[in-house]
Amino acid sequence: MSVVIQFSIFPMDKGVSVNPYVARAAKIIRESGFRYELGPMGTCIEGEWEEIIGVVTRCLEDLKKDCDRVYLTLAADHRKDGNGRIQSKVKSVERELRQEGQ
Repeated sequence: MSVVIQFSIFPMDKGVSVNPYVARAAKIIRESGFRYELGPMGTCIEGEWEEIIGVVTRCLEDLKKDCDRVYLTLAADHRKDGNGRIQSKVKSVERELRQEGQ
């Protein structure tokens, strides 16, 4: 059983460039040990629901320390079977595109 989430988190009160704050969240994710993929508009993480939500909560708590307003979005895909879905979902679509091109 696993869940793949995609989430974005950043402060809304720190100007145009929020890269240092996103990097703080990315460090928490990296240190969690979960499979993850950093993207330009969000990060995907795969694991068990309670543990993944714990990582998201740690990211929020870290930014709340010095940010007055934090924006967070989260989308989740829970599935009873399968692991390694971050990569397999992408590979599956790429395979379909190759077949279409033949």
